[in-house]
Amino acid sequence: MYSFRAICTAFIVAISFVAYGQTDSIFTLQQCVDIAVRNNLQVKRTELDMETSRIYYNQARENLLPTLNGTVNHSVSTGRDPFSNGSSSSQSINAADYNLNAGIVLFNGLSLQSSIRQTALAFQAGKMDFQQAKDNITLNVITAYLQVQSNTDLLSQALAQADVSKKQTERLEILNKDGAVKPSEYYDVKGQYATDRLTLVDARNTLAVSKLSLLQLMNVPYQSTIQLQRLNAEQLPGKYDTPVNTIYNTALSDLALVKAAVLRRESTEKQVKAARQAMFPVLSLQGGIGTRYSSAASLTNSADSSSVNSGSYVISGTGQRQPVSYTQYGSLKYKYYDQLKNSYNTQVSLGLSIPFLNFFQNRNRVALAKISLLDAKYTEENTKIQLKQNVEQAYLNMNAAYERYQVLTEQVTAFSESFRTAEIRFNAGVLNSVDFVVAKNNMDRANTNLISSRYDYYIRTKILDYYQGKLAL
Repeated sequence: MYSFRAICTAFIVAISFVAYGQTDSIFTLQQCVDIAVRNNLQVKRTELDMETSRIYYNQARENLLPTLNGTVNHSVSTGRDPFSNGSSSSQSINAADYNLNAGIVLFNGLSLQSSIRQTALAFQAGKMDFQQAKDNITLNVITAYLQVQSNTDLLSQALAQADVSKKQTERLEILNKDGAVKPSEYYDVKGQYATDRLTLVDARNTLAVSKLSLLQLMNVPYQSTIQLQRLNAEQLPGKYDTPVNTIYNTALSDLALVKAAVLRRESTEKQVKAARQAMFPVLSLQGGIGTRYSSAASLTNSADSSSVNSGSYVISGTGQRQPVSYTQYGSLKYKYYDQLKNSYNTQVSLGLSIPFLNFFQNRNRVALAKISLLDAKYTEENTKIQLKQNVEQAYLNMNAAYERYQVLTEQVTAFSESFRTAEIRFNAGVLNSVDFVVAKNNMDRANTNLISSRYDYYIRTKILDYYQGKLAL
C-alpha cells in the first residue's frame, strides 16, 4: 500500500514537472486560463459549495420516499417465571423481538414539495457561483497575460532606445578622442545612454514582476524564462461600438453573478412558503410486521397450559415441581422457528398530527424565512446597482483608453519623424546634443506611452466582454 502511494506521488510530481517545468514551452492564453481555473483554491471551494447544495437538493427529493426500518432486540432476564403463577421459582429467560416498520407522509401542507423547489433553486445558484468564480479567475488571468505582453513590448522598446544611445555614444567617443566634437556633446549623449540603460533595468524588473503575478494566478512555481504566445495584430480590437445600455442589459440576463442573486431570492421565496406549509397538520400512514421469541414460552405445554418446563422440572398449576425428562416431554417443546411463526403479527395505522403548540417554532421559522427573503432581495438589488455602476465606469475607462490610444498614435508618428530629421542633422554636426536628446526622449516617451495605452485599451474591452458573458479566447 505504501509503495503504491509512493509511486502515485512520484507520478504526480513528474507530471507537474513536465507541465510546468519546461522552460522552452510557449504557453497560450487558453492554457494559462485552464491551469489557473484547475489550480485555483477559491474555484475549488466554490465547487464544493455547489456539490453541497446538490446533496441538499437530492435529500429534499428523497424525503418524499417511504421510511423503512428494522429492529432486532435480544435480552436476557432473571426473575419470576412470567408464564406461570408459581409462587417463587426464578429462572433465566432469553427473549428476542423482530420488527419491520414502514411509513409515508401522505400530506403535510405540500411543505416537502416546496422544499424541493427551494433546494433546486439553491443548487442552480450554486452552479452560477461556480461559473462566476471561473469567470473571475479567467478575467484576472487575461489581464495579467496582457500585462506581460505589454511589459515585453516595453522591454523591446527600452532595448531599442538603449541601442540608439549606445551607437551614438560609440560614435561620439571616437570623435571626442580626435577633438572633432565638443566634450559636452559627448557626455550629454553618454548620460542619455546611462538613462536608457536604467530604463532597461526597470523594464526587465517590471516584466519579471508581471510574470510572477501571472504564475501566482496560475498557482504554479515561478519561472523567469516562461514564454507566452504573442497575440496577433488582428486580435487587437478597433473601436468598441456596443452601447453601454446594451452591455448592462446583456449582463443582467447573462452574467452568472446576477443569475446567482436572482436564484437565491427565488429560493428564499420557496423557503418562506415551505415554512408556512409546515404549520399544516401532517397525515401519515404507518405499517409494520413483527414477531418474538421467549425461552420461557418455548417449554410451555401446548396441550396443558398449566404446566411449564423449568429446567428439569414441570411446574404444575398447583405450584409443585415434578421431575421431567426432555425426551418424555420433547413433543411438548416449542421449536424456535415455530414460535416465531406463531408470534407473527402485523399492524397498520393512519395518523394525523396537528401542531397546536410547539414552543412557537413554526411561527418563528416563518419569521426567520421572511427576514432571509428581505436580505436576498436587498442582495439582488445591490448586485444590480453595483453592476450598473461597474459597467458605466468600465465603459468610461474604455472610451478614455481608446481616445488616449488614438492621440498617442498620432504623437508617435510626429515625434518619430522629428527624431529622424534630428538624428540626420546631429550626425551632420548642425544640431547640438541637447536638442538631439530632447528629440530622442520625446520619441521614446511617446512609443512607451503608446504601448501601454494599446494594451490598456485591450484590457478595458475584455472587461466589457466579461460583463456580456463572452470572454472568448
